Amino acid sequence: MIALVMRSAAAARFASLSTDFGGSARSPALRTALSVAFCALLALLATATVEIIARDGLADVREFLTSPVRPGMTTVVMLTVLMLSLDAVLGRRFISALIVLPLVIVPAIVSNQKQHYLSDPLYPSDVLFGRQIMELLPVMVRDRPWTAVAMLVGIVLSATAIVIFWRFAWRNFPKLPRASRVRRLCVGLPVIAAFGSLMDYSQYSFIRDRLQVVPMMWDQKENYRSNGFILAFIFNIPMADVAAPVGFGTEALDAIPGRNYGYLNGPREKPDVIMLMSESFWDPTRLKTLSLSPDPMPTIRAEQSGYVFSPEFGGMTANVEFEALTGFSNAFLPYGSIPYQQYIRRDVPSLATFFRGEGYAARSLHPFSGWFWNRNEVYKDFGFEQFRSEETLPPMEKRGIFASDESLMKEIMNEADGMDRPFFFFGVTLQGHGPYEPNRYAHNTIDIKGNLNDADRATLGTYTQGVKEADDSLKMLMDWAEKRDRETIIVLWGDHLPPLGNVYMATGYMPDQVATRKASVSVMKQEHETPLVIWSNKKGSKKDVGTISPSLLPYHLLKFAGFEHPYYTGFLGRVQKKYSVIDRYQLIARDNAASPDWVLKPKNLDPLVRDYRYLQHDIMFGKAQTLERFFPQHAWLYAQGA
Repeated sequence: MIALVMRSAAAARFASLSTDFGGSARSPALRTALSVAFCALLALLATATVEIIARDGLADVREFLTSPVRPGMTTVVMLTVLMLSLDAVLGRRFISALIVLPLVIVPAIVSNQKQHYLSDPLYPSDVLFGRQIMELLPVMVRDRPWTAVAMLVGIVLSATAIVIFWRFAWRNFPKLPRASRVRRLCVGLPVIAAFGSLMDYSQYSFIRDRLQVVPMMWDQKENYRSNGFILAFIFNIPMADVAAPVGFGTEALDAIPGRNYGYLNGPREKPDVIMLMSESFWDPTRLKTLSLSPDPMPTIRAEQSGYVFSPEFGGMTANVEFEALTGFSNAFLPYGSIPYQQYIRRDVPSLATFFRGEGYAARSLHPFSGWFWNRNEVYKDFGFEQFRSEETLPPMEKRGIFASDESLMKEIMNEADGMDRPFFFFGVTLQGHGPYEPNRYAHNTIDIKGNLNDADRATLGTYTQGVKEADDSLKMLMDWAEKRDRETIIVLWGDHLPPLGNVYMATGYMPDQVATRKASVSVMKQEHETPLVIWSNKKGSKKDVGTISPSLLPYHLLKFAGFEHPYYTGFLGRVQKKYSVIDRYQLIARDNAASPDWVLKPKNLDPLVRDYRYLQHDIMFGKAQTLERFFPQHAWLYAQGA
């Protein structure tokens, strides 16, 4: 864009005139105002160009730039300040355009092409998957050869033009006086720092809220559409920094103990397995200053195996799901990252591929849109044969605006009754999702006694009624399983504590509306534990599991089912003997001893945790050198092209 502007002598005269405007614009204030205006114009044109390219057309661009409820102008202001500050650093007016414009336009072009083949926009974390991008290039060239040629020519010409214009600009663009440079930096750097602080989407920001910037990390396509390519891309930058652990390499992977990992066997009669992650399911009777009558969860309390220590609070369901299905841990990934959105770009071993390797059918069910948390693509990469979402499930009874747990259980039973081979079903319920608006249910059957204002009582009343109905639906599923000849194992747990607003503070349960991230073991368990049930129609409940991270669920499930596996029962078996919780802020041993801030002490890291991290990094980001040794079913399925 700037190249076109600078082609003519008139452009050079314009740059020169921006300094003194032929003697008529000698006022420093006027020169500054004109410089700001010109940078703002460039920023506006750049933002519009980026959006047109990224969206592959003009659709929605005008609304993005002009609507008060869209952050288009925030992007323009951000680019304007950035260019003015860079000019001050480099000492030349407008020279920053030669840096900023390629930095925003080139990724938009790449994103445009990526969406043609993979549907997703460009993420910063895509640099972690360079091998996949290189594998995609021949497909792109074969499918659109002239586009590939045009891109190659464009890259060469653009690089040449940038070099030429940079030399021209450095020699001819007017210099900025020292005083002007200092003023720009004094204003620009604090503003840039403020913008930087707004990019931490995991924390609430009053200013970001006023600017109508709403990170939508659960739906990246909407995130890019609503916030624009530049802001959405920036939101994802922190998650791209997944460096290889210290000492990681082929020798380190080969040195991971293989003792007792070579076996692979299972029960004589393979049980059916139903794994259920219950949305926001938690025990409200833990609010000790209140009395709830009758017990809203009698079935789960009677059959409870232990607790799951959720790494999240009030949301981010996909992160808990990631751990439970893979046996990997969010503790080894950047803070705020969402593996479903940033890192699952290729086939990843999971319980689905394990069970498929054992001859099972593997299906997932969730009565919401398949695009949410990118499940449509992730479940394919996890090896599920079928994903039944809101789009493909039959119409379901609603409780409030969400599908009821009972209707999902009925669908699971209906599908199970039609199976002629062992099956592994993974379901995610929806009814317990917040917000917990008053009068969601026509009649709340749980009486709440205690000191609570009307608004908080209404919130808790809605939530506890949902807990009761979740408990009822589990009982219905268990009653159905009791009548089956084949052993049927049911695993249920809550993904995280519910977002109950002021209820936690009003009852003294927590000092804030949200759980803390760093505290003593007792506090962390109080604010992160959700009920866990591991039950069989033949063996009853597995008891005394304790409090475990979701990543250890595969171990307890497969052991209970009678399977042995190099990773899920072998390696994770070693982990669970020593640690019950693997959290990014602290490790919690079986005896409740804590190792806080362990990630800051790599030299003193337990070799077992180090090996855990090595294995995960190798499978997710490395060359998968340990795949055949630790995930033989996945390797076999991959070799079969399944």
